[in-house]
Amino acid sequence: MTYETERSPATEGGTGRTRWNKVPEITAFFWVIKVLCTTVGETAADFLDGRLGMGLTGTSLVMGALLVVALAAQLGAVAYRPGLYWLVVVLVSIVGTLITDNLTDNLGVPLQTTTAVFAVALAVAFGLWFTTEGTLSIHRVDSVRREAFYWAAVLLTFALGTAVGDLVAEQLALGYRVAALLFGLVIAVVAVAHRAMGLSAVLSFWTVYVLTRPLGASIGDYLSQPAGEGGLGLGTVVTSALFLLVILALVVFLAVSRRDAPERGEVIRPEA
Repeated sequence: MTYETERSPATEGGTGRTRWNKVPEITAFFWVIKVLCTTVGETAADFLDGRLGMGLTGTSLVMGALLVVALAAQLGAVAYRPGLYWLVVVLVSIVGTLITDNLTDNLGVPLQTTTAVFAVALAVAFGLWFTTEGTLSIHRVDSVRREAFYWAAVLLTFALGTAVGDLVAEQLALGYRVAALLFGLVIAVVAVAHRAMGLSAVLSFWTVYVLTRPLGASIGDYLSQPAGEGGLGLGTVVTSALFLLVILALVVFLAVSRRDAPERGEVIRPEA
């Protein structure tokens, strides 16, 4: 199978507005910031729930409202904006974490069940996306509908990754450091399978996207939790602030340098 590349923007029907691909190029910067966002999602949720005493329900409502506002702005943009895009990822990370936490902690749903449900929901989202658009390529997220599918999938990956991470941590009781190493190893295996064995780019990307959530959460817990519980004892405030500052610095760098700017209108399609 060969691949054909187009570089033409999409035009929204009836509006005459040109829209460009809204997802950044998948570089090392993308994965570093993604893991950092995931870590913030874990520690910030713990901070808002515990330290500020907002509770899971209150935290979920506030962060859900912020996500709706940020996502509306992101969907309304016609091109990739690093600051806006990664703000949405941070908020999706927090909300995805809270969805799973609410199901397990407030409603008592077993982690095995949440893991299975979110896996099926993600598969359904991908099925609808492909059936409607004929592609799952992140190189052509250039319409509101395609971007809606993209962010729905991203939210489900965070919820699924939270469930998988908690399931592994609670069932195997490996500790935060070992869990981080385990998820990092699995990610490396997927990367090698993609590079050396021809594993599908779409399958590889979304598998790693799911796995970077428990990886980042394990790193966040290892840094923030007390030494008596297997962590370094930095606390959720210090850990969240530190990672947010690093995210901000990287996003500012990308906004100025445009190192991760997507090819305008690029789409990769299989050619028969």
